[in-house]
Amino acid sequence: MKKSYLILFFFIIVKFILQYSLISSEYELHRDEYLHLDQGNHLAWGYLSVPPVNSWLAWLVKTLGGSIFWVKFFPAFFGAMTIVVVWKIIDELQGSLYAKILASTGILLSVLLRINLLFQPTSLEVLLWTLIYYVLILYFNSEKVKWLYLAAVIFGIGFLNKYNIVFSVLGIIPAVLLTRQRKIFAQPHLYGAAFVAVLIMLPNLIWQYKFDFPVVSHMKELSERQLVHVDRFDFFKSQILFFIGSLLVIIAGFYALLFYKPFEKFRSFFWAYVITIALFLFFKAKDYYAVGIYPVFIAFGAVFLAHVFDKSWKKFLKPVFILVPVLLFLPLYNLAFPNKSPEYIINHPEKYKKMGLLRWEDGKDHPLPQDFADMQGWKELAQKVDKEYSQLSESGRTLVLCDNYGQAGAVNYYSKKGVQAVSFNADYINWFDLSKKYDNLIRVKEFSKEEDELKETGSYFENSKAADSIVNKFAREKGTTIFSFKGAKIDIRTNIREEINEVKHRY
Repeated sequence: MKKSYLILFFFIIVKFILQYSLISSEYELHRDEYLHLDQGNHLAWGYLSVPPVNSWLAWLVKTLGGSIFWVKFFPAFFGAMTIVVVWKIIDELQGSLYAKILASTGILLSVLLRINLLFQPTSLEVLLWTLIYYVLILYFNSEKVKWLYLAAVIFGIGFLNKYNIVFSVLGIIPAVLLTRQRKIFAQPHLYGAAFVAVLIMLPNLIWQYKFDFPVVSHMKELSERQLVHVDRFDFFKSQILFFIGSLLVIIAGFYALLFYKPFEKFRSFFWAYVITIALFLFFKAKDYYAVGIYPVFIAFGAVFLAHVFDKSWKKFLKPVFILVPVLLFLPLYNLAFPNKSPEYIINHPEKYKKMGLLRWEDGKDHPLPQDFADMQGWKELAQKVDKEYSQLSESGRTLVLCDNYGQAGAVNYYSKKGVQAVSFNADYINWFDLSKKYDNLIRVKEFSKEEDELKETGSYFENSKAADSIVNKFAREKGTTIFSFKGAKIDIRTNIREEINEVKHRY
C-alpha cells in the first residue's frame, strides 16, 4: 500500500475515534435524532420536513439492531468519506502529500466534528456537495461526459437527502456562465444528465404533489419562526468559525482560483462560492446550510500553499499551517462537545458562559448548553411511559399522545413494551392509527398546571391522574408530565381527527 494511503487510513481511523469519544455515556440521543430514526419505521418517498434518504439509513440502523453504535456510525462514516473525497480532489489537482495532510487536518478538526455527531441528513449533505464539486473538477480536466451523468446522480441523491443541495447548483450555473467553461452548456449530454437527475428526484416530487407540497408549508413555517431571526452578521461570523483552523487555507484557495495559472479552468468555483453565499444571505438561511461548500476550497488552498511553501525560505511554514487547526481545536475539545458530564459543566460554567454556550433560544442562560440539555431525560420518560402503559393496557387499547416529536420519538426508541407514541407535531401527524377504538390515553405534556389538564381531558374518561414526570434536573424536558386517563366515555378518535384536520389546515 502506498504511503499516502496509509496516512489517509490514519485520518479515517482518527475520525471515527474522535466521533465516538466526543459524547460522554451520560448523554442520550438528541431530540432531532429520535424523529429521524422513527422515520425508518414509516418508509415513504417524503416527509413534512425532509426527503427520504435519511429514513432509509434509519431503516438500516434498525435492521442492524438499532444500537447507539450504528446510530452514530453513519454520520461518522460520511464525515470520513468527506476527507477521502478531498484527498481525491487534491490528487486530481496534482497536489502533494503535504497538501493532502494539510487539507485532511483542517477537515478533521472542524465544525464537521459537531455535525457528524448527530444522525441527521446534514452529514451526508456535506459529503454530496463535496462530491459534486469533485466530479465537476474531473469533467473540467477531461471533458468526459460520464462525469456529467455522475454529477446528475449525485445531485439526484442529494435532493432526496436534503433540498438544500439545490443551492449548490444555483450557485454553479451562473458561475460557469461567467467563465470560459460556459461551453459546457453547448454539450447535449448536459441536458441528458439533467434528465437523469429529474428521474431520480421524480418519486419525491410526485409525493410532494400528492400531499400538496408540504415542503412549501415547512419552509414558510421555518421562515416565520426561525429564519426571520437570522442575523446576517452572525451568518458571516459562523462562516469564519466553521473551519477556523483552515481559514488561511480557504483564503489561499480563493486567491489561487483568481490568480494562480494552473487553476484558471476552475475559476468558476470562486464565483460559485460568491453566488451561493449571496443566495443564502438573501434568503436569511441558517449558517450551517453553507458548510458543504468549504471542503473543496480547502483542497484548492492546500494545493496552492504546498506549491508556495516549496520555495526554500518558506518551508518552515509547512508545520505551522498544520499545527494551527490542532492548536485551535484543543480548547474547543473541552467546551464544544458533550464530552464532559453535566455535573462538571454546572460546576465550571465560566468558560461556557464566556463563549455564550449556556444561552438558549429563549435568550436566557441555563445550567447546560441547549443541545446538551436536549440529550437528557429521554430514557427516563420512556421508562415511566412504559410503566403506565403496562398498567393501562390490561384494561384495553391505550394511545400515547405526546406534545412534540422529541418525546414521541424517544418513547418509541427506548420503549420495551412496543409503544408507538404519536404527536400532532412534525411527521407524527400522519402516523396515527385510528383503525381501532382506544379505551385509555397517556398524555405526555410539557410542563403545565396539572389541574388544568386533568379537568380539560379528564372529563372524557372515568379515571384520570398525573402519573409521573421527568425529574432529571439536567433535561430540557424537566417537568414534562405523564398524564394517565382510563376508561374513555367517548370515542376519542373523533377528537383526534378534528385536531389532525385543524393542524393540517393550519399548515
